[in-house]
Order: sequence, then structure tokens, then C-alpha cells
Amino acid sequence: MDILGLNMLTTQVLWAAFILSMLFGAIAQRTHFCTMGAISDIVNMGDWTRMRMWGMAIGVAMIGFFGMAAAGLIDPDKTLYASSRFIWLSALVGGAMFGFGMVLSSGCGSKTLVRIGGGSLKSLVVFAIMGIAGFATLKGITAVARVATIDQIAVDFTVNATLPNWLAAAWGVAPSAAGLGLALLLGSGLILWALSGKEFRNFNNLLAGFGIGAVVVAMWWVSGVLGHVAEHPETLEEIFVGTNTGKAEAMSFVAPMAYTLDWLMFFSDKSKVLTLGVVSVFGVVLGSAAQALATRHFRWEGFRDVQDTANHLVGATLMGVGGVAAMGCTIGQGLSGISTLSATSFVAVAAIVMGCIAGLKYQIWQLERSL
Repeated sequence: MDILGLNMLTTQVLWAAFILSMLFGAIAQRTHFCTMGAISDIVNMGDWTRMRMWGMAIGVAMIGFFGMAAAGLIDPDKTLYASSRFIWLSALVGGAMFGFGMVLSSGCGSKTLVRIGGGSLKSLVVFAIMGIAGFATLKGITAVARVATIDQIAVDFTVNATLPNWLAAAWGVAPSAAGLGLALLLGSGLILWALSGKEFRNFNNLLAGFGIGAVVVAMWWVSGVLGHVAEHPETLEEIFVGTNTGKAEAMSFVAPMAYTLDWLMFFSDKSKVLTLGVVSVFGVVLGSAAQALATRHFRWEGFRDVQDTANHLVGATLMGVGGVAAMGCTIGQGLSGISTLSATSFVAVAAIVMGCIAGLKYQIWQLERSL
């Protein structure tokens, strides 16, 4: 492949990612897919319907990812989430920060983009603050603090810290076989659990579960299969075109928000190029807007009062810092990362849930105090 062919391939990857992210935004807008909302429904009403959406999406993503791995299409050890360094404390602290922050901000990163598409001006502010905080935690002042503190506490393994690798070492089987078996077991269990709820079995809920999970799988294919180049024509190195990390990526919305702001602010700098993450941000907003306009659900929305503004600003900051520290959000770790059965992803997701519950309890306490 020559440079011209590489550029054409990059364009194909970016367009495919953009279309998939538009589909993600449209589905999320139509079905009200929201992890924070799912946890809130359980805490406040005992309703598990939206949590079943998330569970089904995880199951579909797991089975799809390891199905491709078993077919030899994608290498689990070459994804963003593959690392022999188990950063459990970063995942724990960052995940808890993100979970608490998404309650204050009325939703996670993906929900923020979906709400922007639906006309929420306060979500646009959340996006800006979250992106700035995220970029500072990638390369700025909070990055220095992150690297000097929580990133120092980790466990180093001889293989990538994933459940299939640990299971393969314990049982003496191939990691690919362990991965597929575990994905089928856990993924099928989650899908069956979701379908076991009678109230869950309607079109919108099934669309959210299967649709969102399938979009994540398709994004893995775009990044890890379509965008995989065994030898760069100039450097002869293996690359995954159109990614910020140089590894296979799927859906995520914390670091991509930071890179989107960077691309917009330094647009004339030729070194700032579109990536899979950046086009995904634009795609989710446009997909959500198209669905909202088509169904007449588009509504302009602003901040209610000073306290509402302060809550969203603090929440956005917590999500930006925490999401980068944890290497992902409810989508980045909660779907894309956990579909690879990364050990760090499981810790991050558990911490996000705990942080979210703490945030909801905090809101209830605030409400009771004001009465």
C-alpha cells in the first residue's frame, strides 16, 4: 500500500466511524439509552428496564468482539485496553469521580452529546468543560498529578491484564479459546437476563440493547479490521489508521471530546487531523439531532438557576478528570473496554456505578435538606 492508498483508507475509516456514531446517537435519542438513568431508575424506583438495555448491549459487544477474535480478524492484545499494567487504583478513583460527576451533569459523556443534539445548551457547556478537564488530564496540570499519584499504584503482569489471559494461564488453554468461551458465557447470560424481564421485551428496549451493542462491535471492526495496516508504506510499522492511540479503538467519549476541542481550536495547524474519536463526537450529536427533529422532540434547554449551573460545571470537571484517569466512560469502559474482558475495565465500571449511586444519594440528601 502506498501513501495515496493509506490516505484513502483513512478516509473510509473516518466515514464509517461517523455513520456508525450517527446511528448510535439516533438510537440513544429514540430509546433514552443512558447508564446514569438506568442506575437512577433502580435507586429511585426499583425499575431495572434501562439497566437491562445496558446489560444486553454489553453481552452483544462481548460476543461480537471475541467472535471476530476467534475468526482471526482482530487481535485482543492490540486494542486500546490491552496492557500488562493493571492500573486498578486509577480505574477505581477515576471511575468513582466520573460516576459522581455524571449525576451532577445530568448524564455521562455520550448522554451529553445526545442531549446537545436534542437542543440542550447546558449540555453544550458540559461538553466544553469536560473536554478542557479531559485534555488537562491527558497532557496538562492534572496529568502531572495523575501520573505522580494514582498511576504509580498498579500491578504489572507478564501478559496483558485480561480475564481470558488469566484464565488461559490457570487452565492451560489458548487465550483465544478462553476469551470466546468466557464471552459466550457472560454475554449470553447478560442477554438472557435482559430478555427475562417481561416489561423489557418491546421494540425500543431491544433496539437499544442489540443496536448499541452492535454499533460497538461494528466500530471494533472498522478500527481493528478495516483500519489495520500491517506495514506503513514509509515506516514499515503496524498501524491502525485514524486512531489517536495507534491501537484498535471503539466508542468512547471523554478523551475524544478533548481531542475535538483541540481540533476545533487549532484547525489551521496541519498536524491536527480528524480521528475516529473526533468524528464519533460529531456523529453522535448529528444522529441525535436528526432523530429529535424527525420525532419533534427537539427542545431548547438552559440552566435552571445558579445551583444547577454550579452542579453541571463541577460534574463536567469530575467527568473530564475521572474519565481520563479511568481510561474511559460508561461507553468507553462500560461497553468498549469491558467487551475485551479487560480487568481494568471491570474495576472502572464497578467504580462508575458506585460513584453514580453516591451522587444520587447526595442529590436526595440535598433535596431533603432544602425541604
